[in-house]
Amino acid sequence: QVQLVESGGGLVQAGGSLRLSCAASGSIFSRNVMGWYRQAPGKQRELVARITSDYSTNYADSVKGRFAISRDTAKNTVYLQMNNLKPEDTAVYYCRMTNARGDYWGQGTQVTVSS
Repeated sequence: QVQLVESGGGLVQAGGSLRLSCAASGSIFSRNVMGWYRQAPGKQRELVARITSDYSTNYADSVKGRFAISRDTAKNTVYLQMNNLKPEDTAVYYCRMTNARGDYWGQGTQVTVSS
């Protein structure tokens, strides 16, 4: 089993920044993919960004150039730096880890961007 704990959400004005963190514990395995997803009210959950254990990344088109995903393997933590936030970024952000044993999700953290 893997436990994921997100932190760093909150309320910010448009144009501001936030940094989300997701700390993993348990049966992590050295090879895994970690990612951030988000779900706005009335919408489906969507990929924001993900990073492999080899540090390969990919992003949703809507966040390219504004968000950056990174990971600290020693701390089993993945980060999402969000800059130039827009009201349409408002959502619950979820951390996800996929490894050889399974697929795991965090509890989510709310990000609200006011205009």
